[in-house]
Amino acid sequence: MDEQLCYAYAVVRSSDPPERTALADVRGVAGAPVTLVRSGAVAAVVSAVPREEFSEAALKVGLEDIRWLEATARAHHLVIETLAAHTTVLPMRLATVYLDEDRVREMLRERETTFTTLLDRLADHVEWGVKVYAEVPPASPPDPVAAGRPADEANPGRAYLRSRRHQRQEREDAWRLAEEAVRRTEEQARGLAVERTRHRPQEGGLAQAPGENVSNDAYLVPRRLSEEFRSRMLHAADGLHGIRVEVTGPWAPYSFTAPLAPDAQEEARRR
Repeated sequence: MDEQLCYAYAVVRSSDPPERTALADVRGVAGAPVTLVRSGAVAAVVSAVPREEFSEAALKVGLEDIRWLEATARAHHLVIETLAAHTTVLPMRLATVYLDEDRVREMLRERETTFTTLLDRLADHVEWGVKVYAEVPPASPPDPVAAGRPADEANPGRAYLRSRRHQRQEREDAWRLAEEAVRRTEEQARGLAVERTRHRPQEGGLAQAPGENVSNDAYLVPRRLSEEFRSRMLHAADGLHGIRVEVTGPWAPYSFTAPLAPDAQEEARRR
């Protein structure tokens, strides 16, 4: 029984030779060398991975293991970003696995028109991430004594209500400024970005930066306009107290190509 499966990272034009240039020294998921499977005008960037680690049952376990997931994601994105520095690339979802290279060729034949259309549209474009963060006061009012302010001993209820009104006003002001920052980013993107994708604001452990994530957008920008786009976004919150704009990129156009292939569980069921 074949103990290897075929892990797919991305789709590129078959005329590109990245396996002899960009990917020559790159190791992908599970430390495997990376190569291309060609079909017509397109090719899939793939590597062999062990069945025992990437079968349907194994993936269900692995995707719940934070260390395995992080290592796999790092290797996956390294391959894609290496490619993106040399050619137009259509990233595939993390952990997209096929039975063998013949199944990959079949997928490429079925979707060649879709892939070539996307490659034409995304040529010489990159993705930039733009997040707006706001320092929003907590919903519960602070204890005036604990905060270093003397309480109104004659009327503690009045002091409490005054504190609530003050905090409510602070929260309203923070949200108003955040909305203004989002409006500015949208305005500054006009004439530079050709597309935008809105993602869900990050919460909890995903929101690694301080403050509350108010917006989480991805913009598709012509490569030649990237530095102007970045500069505009970095200044979008100028003069807005407690508001910060985080700009990340440039990236391969992850947000503008999905879904290119079924996820790992869906593909496993096709085997």
